[in-house]
Amino acid sequence: MIQAADLPAKWLDQTFNYRFSDSSLFLAAVTHRSAGGHNNERLEYLGDAILGFLVAKNLYHCFPGASEGELTRRRAALVRRETLAEIAVELDLGAQLRLGSGELKSGGYRRDSILADTLEALLGAIYLDGGLSAVEGIIDSLFHQRMVDEPTGELKDPKTRLQEYLQSRGLSLPVYEVTETLGQAHEQTFRVSCNAADLDLAESGTGSSRRRAEQRAAAKVLEKIDHG
Repeated sequence: MIQAADLPAKWLDQTFNYRFSDSSLFLAAVTHRSAGGHNNERLEYLGDAILGFLVAKNLYHCFPGASEGELTRRRAALVRRETLAEIAVELDLGAQLRLGSGELKSGGYRRDSILADTLEALLGAIYLDGGLSAVEGIIDSLFHQRMVDEPTGELKDPKTRLQEYLQSRGLSLPVYEVTETLGQAHEQTFRVSCNAADLDLAESGTGSSRRRAEQRAAAKVLEKIDHG
């Protein structure tokens, strides 16, 4: 069992430039419910609300000419599971997780849902430990570049954009099919085909989950459409 004295202060310093006054908050934030005991579900709830508020606030000031609809789409793109998981991977947050044996064996430290939830829980823990100004500075450092770099046209994921493109032209929806699964149960790679029959276009994508593979296949189809 990890004790408070084992708190990875160096990782926190390097990653967030932050030190917890109450180390038990950090330990709770990185503890998945599968590990039993005091876990991060309540902190995740709090962090989710704080993240949504502060991202909305920053977008409001960053894009003074944006409509409510555009701001809402931008916020959704920034706080969605995929974005949070990407940030968590960049921070190597998976290495800090405390998981039960089942989740550990199945590769839970790489699972998008667990990584995203843990990042939210950590933000909630920092808020409780250091207040709003502390967590606001960290959220700004993690999300600001994504806010200004994210082009409006790319706010929707490839599967959604492909579906909307086909629907707007009265064409049938794409069909996704898993064509290959490689690796052990806890570390699989999926290959998925995306077939847009009415356009006579088919592409495949690979990923560590079926969803990721589908998104990559859809992105390849969109690329072919764009380049006609």
